[in-house]
Amino acid sequence: MSTLKLEGRTAIVTGGLQGIGRSIAKELTEMGAKVAIGARRGGDTELAAQAAEFVGGKPLIRHLDICDGASVADFTGEVRSSLGPVDILVNAAGKTILQPVTGHTDEDWDEMLNINLSGVFRMIRACMPDMIEAKRGRIVNVGSTAAKVAAATHPAYCAAKAGVLGLTKAVAIEGAPHGITCVSVSPAWVETDMLRYAASKLAEASGRTQEDEIAIMGQSNPQGRLIQPEEIAALVGFCCTDAAKGLTMEDLQVNAGALW
Repeated sequence: MSTLKLEGRTAIVTGGLQGIGRSIAKELTEMGAKVAIGARRGGDTELAAQAAEFVGGKPLIRHLDICDGASVADFTGEVRSSLGPVDILVNAAGKTILQPVTGHTDEDWDEMLNINLSGVFRMIRACMPDMIEAKRGRIVNVGSTAAKVAAATHPAYCAAKAGVLGLTKAVAIEGAPHGITCVSVSPAWVETDMLRYAASKLAEASGRTQEDEIAIMGQSNPQGRLIQPEEIAALVGFCCTDAAKGLTMEDLQVNAGALW
């Protein structure tokens, strides 16, 4: 088998119905992996059908709430019974809100950390035993350049993504003797629904249009463009292959030359 192929591997992608996660699911499918997509809206038959058509193959799509340990256990259990032990985990589920520190409620703060950090931990905890037994595994956490260069309007998101970097390193060290790698892939602005949400909120505050704000985001890096989900997916796909078995404990930034 080519070191850039994933035939026979079972891969989980969280948040795989839209945006970056959906593109990653497509990439892994095209590389030969058996892909399971978990998302809060996994039970939405119309959205699931759209994602399945985009991804191709026959992805297993189910409801998954990474904030709920029981949901994580149920989902990963079904993946094992349907597709086999988990070889690859891509934590792509994420969410942000635009608020200054003083505007965050306790509920906002807890939700952002639960989705963007604690959910990542729960998925790793659930999947890592399969990888330890197999003496091989790939874990990729979708981070953000916000982990290292913060923004005043995203304090909880920035804090959570910074936590993901620390978790990634700890998991990489723990997994190394078992042939398990763990990296984070951290994009700047990517053209997704999350970006459009952020642009709409910025437009409300600035008086500009959403389209104006998106254009400003695209011009905020030296390449003068928005990163595309497929670019992130291609890098994640490589990180999941045998060719990347020495690549671990790293934060790989896809930033088009920008800091944010």
